[in-house]
Amino acid sequence: MSGNNIHGQIARNICSIFPSLKNFIMANNSLTGCIPPCFGNMSSLEYLDLSNNHMSCELLEHNLPIVGSSLWFLKLSDNNFNGRLPPSVFNMTYLLYLLLDGNKFVGEVPGTFSLESLLLWLDISSNLLSGMLPRGIGNSSENQLDGIDLSRNHFEGTIPIEYFNSSGLEFLDLSENNLSGSLPLGFNALDLRYVHLYGNRLSGPLPYDFYNLSSLVTLDLGYNNLTGPIPNWIDSLSELSIFVLKSNQFNGKLPHQLCLLRKLSILDLSENNFSGLLPSCLRNLNFTTSDEKTLEPPIRERQNDGIWKDIFSSIKGRELESIINLYPYYEVLFPEINVKISVELTLKKNFYTYEGGNLRYLSAVDLSCNRFTGEIPTEWGKLSGIYSLNLSQNNLTGLIPSSFSNLKRIESLDLSHNNLNGRIPAQLVELNFLSVFNVSYNNLSGRTPEMKYQFATFDESSYKGNPLLCGPPLQNSCDKTESPSVRVPNNSIDMDSFYASFGVCYIIVVLTIAAVLCINPYWRRRWFYFIEECIDTCYCFLAINFRKLSRFRR
Repeated sequence: MSGNNIHGQIARNICSIFPSLKNFIMANNSLTGCIPPCFGNMSSLEYLDLSNNHMSCELLEHNLPIVGSSLWFLKLSDNNFNGRLPPSVFNMTYLLYLLLDGNKFVGEVPGTFSLESLLLWLDISSNLLSGMLPRGIGNSSENQLDGIDLSRNHFEGTIPIEYFNSSGLEFLDLSENNLSGSLPLGFNALDLRYVHLYGNRLSGPLPYDFYNLSSLVTLDLGYNNLTGPIPNWIDSLSELSIFVLKSNQFNGKLPHQLCLLRKLSILDLSENNFSGLLPSCLRNLNFTTSDEKTLEPPIRERQNDGIWKDIFSSIKGRELESIINLYPYYEVLFPEINVKISVELTLKKNFYTYEGGNLRYLSAVDLSCNRFTGEIPTEWGKLSGIYSLNLSQNNLTGLIPSSFSNLKRIESLDLSHNNLNGRIPAQLVELNFLSVFNVSYNNLSGRTPEMKYQFATFDESSYKGNPLLCGPPLQNSCDKTESPSVRVPNNSIDMDSFYASFGVCYIIVVLTIAAVLCINPYWRRRWFYFIEECIDTCYCFLAINFRKLSRFRR
């Protein structure tokens, strides 16, 4: 009965009406109130989904099926449940999926938290949970966890090594908490594909242990205090598609091994202390922008009979008989687990967050707010599939490459706040998808691109801070007789510099003459004789000419 705009509360006598209820799915409605207490005694219940409603109450022990029940799927996401999490919710014998995200649960996760059962997916993100991260995760050698999402809470302390010791773990999201310390060392979660740790207070360098994560697809470590250079072993992450180190304290030059990540589609290294030249080899990156790029949910490969064989091998007797009865419903009701992948990009001083399926069509490079120097490689014009390129707020010099006219898919190009010079290539008007264009605060000169196609939509803010630029939409009109070359602006005199230089030279000459007169008595006498002769000559000249002028007036 999902998605039917059903209002009101769940009937308190529903358990007596349906005493053998196995599957109860009322997601995406407008339900209020709480889960009926009788649900705690429904041992037959296997699948419970009340997500995306308006239910609000404190979740108590008697609201949920008891330990040993048949429940294998519990989803209460996006409601207003509050209070502390009951310990029993983590100890259900056959529970595979526990999804409690998007509520208002508070306090610490129960100390009895031990995931040695069959749990595949844990999501308690977007709550108000606090304290240390629970350490029970990953302790068992038989742990089956595919995904852990504890993001957007108030957890603190260090990341337990247990989180990286679950051999089957593929998705880990601990972002937007108050975690501190360095990244874990000595882990062996070699199946990890998605790691999101952004928005914490993590410090230190990238550990060498990441070298073995050859299956890694996304690595988001943005908004932390991580330091050091990008290690040379980065090319070992051959499957990496999204690499975000935004707003940290990384430094050094970009290693050429970065260019070997052929599946890379989003590279965000902005707001760090990287320096040196922009590597021209980045032209080799294959920015795929369609279905060629796959960001599939991590557990897809395990949605088959294989996982049930793994489960059966660890269960005996009546427990085995009970869980076998769940198998038919597994095939019909297998949950769609949406992997929460989001990327924040800076476009013209605004932040835009892209998530989910939109990432399939997004390819971007953001190197803004660093210390890169030198020219923009002309070879970057071969990045034909790129969507967004942001090189703003660096120390780049030279010309804007005319080869950028080959970036046919680009929608955002930001080169502002650099030291670029010369003309803006007229060929850029051929970029038909360009919606954001910013070259402000450089040393560009000449005429702005013709106001047609997409360039007709760009206002003065795209060009301001370039005093030698002229033409619409700027107020500076270009002189029609001016030569196309930019030699006149380049040879123009800086009057402030001229006056300063002249004043310094004048003072030096006066001081030199005074020093010579003080040191050498001969030249001092000659100077005074010269001054005396000049005075006499001027006096005689004025006396004679004054008399002649007087007679002429009479």
